[in-house]
Amino acid sequence: MARIELTVDGAKVSDDVEPRMLLVQYLREKLGKTGTVIGCDTSNCGACTVHLDGRSVKSCNVLAVQANGHEVTTIEGLANGDELHQVQESFRECHGLQCGFCTPGMIMQAVDLLNENPSPTEAEVREGMEGNLCRCTGYHNIVKSVLHAAGGAK
Repeated sequence: MARIELTVDGAKVSDDVEPRMLLVQYLREKLGKTGTVIGCDTSNCGACTVHLDGRSVKSCNVLAVQANGHEVTTIEGLANGDELHQVQESFRECHGLQCGFCTPGMIMQAVDLLNENPSPTEAEVREGMEGNLCRCTGYHNIVKSVLHAAGGAK
């Protein structure tokens, strides 16, 4: 077992974990952060995207021990109490979800994208979101949602 200490959604946590435990497993199984979805376990779909020290990572591709000493933000930690994050609100307003399975990862990736580029073009949004897959082919409304959150929606 390995001892880890990290901050998850603003709360300091400390646990003993198997060295091979994935961050996504730790978040879901140990902390109950089930908004972080396990989609493929191969880092292809992006459903498990979280922020590690403010940058998006696919948590199925990160070991929990690698997060030791770092800050993790999940979809549950994005909102401010009952007030949705601007990107969450835009996904709601612009119907940027269909079945909702990919939505947490899409939102986390979109937040990182907008932090890096607050005024992206449609092409930049499509490129910035290409590591996250939507099986329902809801890309049009996802792109629309990201542009809306950026203030570029018409």
